[in-house]
Amino acid sequence: MQAVIQTYKAAEEQGIKTHPISAPDVLGLRGVMEYGIEEKISDAIITEVSAQIPEVFALFQAARQSEGAALSRILAAQLDQLAVLIDAAAISAEARLAKSGDLLRNKVSALLETTELADESRLQQELALLAVKADVTEEIDRLKAHIDAARLLLANPTPVGRKFDFLMQEFNREANTLCAKSGSVELTAIGLDLKTGIDQMREQVQNLE
Repeated sequence: MQAVIQTYKAAEEQGIKTHPISAPDVLGLRGVMEYGIEEKISDAIITEVSAQIPEVFALFQAARQSEGAALSRILAAQLDQLAVLIDAAAISAEARLAKSGDLLRNKVSALLETTELADESRLQQELALLAVKADVTEEIDRLKAHIDAARLLLANPTPVGRKFDFLMQEFNREANTLCAKSGSVELTAIGLDLKTGIDQMREQVQNLE
């Protein structure tokens, strides 16, 4: 190590133009760590290296904060996009429910008019059961709750990577159920867009601490 520094100083004394060098630069040179230990490290070298440690850590911390702020903005924008899709899904589901309800009622009325074997109360029960199976209100409500939870995590100054990753799994589960129960082309398309957005967001979440 001393040999490297002496060579650098000698070059400066002879007027040879060199780039600024720091302790990390010296330590990064091939052979310094392998053979430098055998040399007696002077107090001056130790002092010089030690003096640069706070600056190195400060730069490292600043880089982390900058990267974290950028990642937070990306995740916030992705959450906003998911929220828009969830609202669209709610509107589509409501319109689908009204349309399918009218369609089913018309079919039941036609069936009751053409046969005496149909049990009206039984048919009404079956219709109610179908409506419950096709209802996506709970899925949409849970997706909205997940949006709120994700925004709280983003505002949390402590490490939230694992919690966020688990939350993305819950997002995906609800989106899958929404698609399975959609019953309409429009709602299915929204559900697929939602799944795509969730996958993209989950890739970013993997970078969280």
